[in-house]
Amino acid sequence: MKQGIHPENYRTVLFYDSSAETGWLIRSCAPTNKTMKWTDGNEYPVFMLDTSSESHPVYTGKQREHNKEGRASQFNQRFAGMMSAFKKGV
Repeated sequence: MKQGIHPENYRTVLFYDSSAETGWLIRSCAPTNKTMKWTDGNEYPVFMLDTSSESHPVYTGKQREHNKEGRASQFNQRFAGMMSAFKKGV
């Protein structure tokens, strides 16, 4: 790593999500005055997170799949059973 390009407070920081009870060690300049003992036995400055991918109720970790068919095809698949029941009743 190139010397002299990082700020003085650039150090390993524990980013901790308390609702999921999980954390990540990352090199950062994040402002913090608290420390926490981590699973490796060392004590790190800790930056508390409100939410992360571990605790957010909507995050799935996957991107949505794009439709591979058009709208008319989707409509026909969704309402195919309804149309066959309607034709029988007529």
